[in-house]
Amino acid sequence: MSPDFHRIRRLPPYVFEVVNRVKAAARNQGMDIIDLGMGNPDLPAPAHVVEKMRETVGKPHTDRYSASKGIPGLRKAQAAYYGRRFGVKLNPDTQICVTLGSKEGFANMAQAITGPGDLVLVPNPSYPIHAFGFLMAEGTISSVPCEPGPAFFHALEKAVLHSTPKPIALITCFPSNPTAQVADLDFYRDVVKFAKTHDLIVLSDLAYSEVYFDNVPPPSILQVPGAMDVAVEFTSMSKTFSMPGWRVGFAVGNERLIAALVRVKSYLDYGAFTPVQVAATAALNGPQECIDEMRATYKRRRDALVESFGRAGWQIPAPRASMFAWAPMPERFKELGSREFSKLLVEKAGFAVSPGIGFGEQGEGYVRLALVENEQRIRQAARNLRHFLDNADKILHNVIPLKARG
Repeated sequence: MSPDFHRIRRLPPYVFEVVNRVKAAARNQGMDIIDLGMGNPDLPAPAHVVEKMRETVGKPHTDRYSASKGIPGLRKAQAAYYGRRFGVKLNPDTQICVTLGSKEGFANMAQAITGPGDLVLVPNPSYPIHAFGFLMAEGTISSVPCEPGPAFFHALEKAVLHSTPKPIALITCFPSNPTAQVADLDFYRDVVKFAKTHDLIVLSDLAYSEVYFDNVPPPSILQVPGAMDVAVEFTSMSKTFSMPGWRVGFAVGNERLIAALVRVKSYLDYGAFTPVQVAATAALNGPQECIDEMRATYKRRRDALVESFGRAGWQIPAPRASMFAWAPMPERFKELGSREFSKLLVEKAGFAVSPGIGFGEQGEGYVRLALVENEQRIRQAARNLRHFLDNADKILHNVIPLKARG
């Protein structure tokens, strides 16, 4: 049997696994590793949501197969959320599909719309599924800048004019994972106009819609008149309600695209466990103060990270949204590259980050720090960092010739 399967050959080694192995090895040696690597929310799910789950488990019929597109009550609850949050009206029957998290939704939408060799425009750096979902579906990708500015649209124009075949779709992700950048409604208006002009599908990742810090809620692309003609948007319960392991998300928007996704999913799954969907319905329909509390917690952590790491000698730009900080590597370590730097932080400073190269080649020179440890642990990481930086010449003299010594 051949050791290389066709689709596996299209997937490079997962960069984050390199850091995960170093992290596991350090913990096996008894080290306390402060994990700012994976964006895995540590906050508890709201109590009323957990209670609804308990109430529902074991009731008649709840152990049976569910529905691939999601139970009607949950789709109605998501429609109500879009109505009150964005002023967008959605038909729960034709414009909403419940997914097993937004990651699964992206991957199966790629399966639904992509033919061999189809070209998709993907931000770089970007969350890996945005690119590899299409590569696994036999498509090809072309990188565009992740910043929502003139360079982004210049790259779109260039791709449409000079690419063969012509692109079929464009990915957007704001607030961005990993860069934490945000976009406004004017940006989405320009995206929709461009997509209509050039017959492009737009897939918008809005997983961090409720994690923002400047009292400026991120908009939805579907707020733009005419966006429903070209766009589908993906959201998630993972960050908004601290329910990452529950695996509930949504795809909403264009009816034809949603129907394609539903059809693919009907062959692959029977939907999330019904009690999980009932609990998710309770989250969307119930009290929303838990979202405010989540947002306040991440803001305190953001402030602690920026302040304590800055005092330790690493200036980190304060993110306006998302649960991440996107940090340029300290100049003296750039020769190492983000992967080796991330490994060193685990081994020598006792905390983990995600190397920027894992999000695309344009992420090199950066690392992503997730706000998934409490403020005390973040400040401890900063103390570890200070010790590491103070002793860097001694630690690294046999790794690379550091510039700017002394």
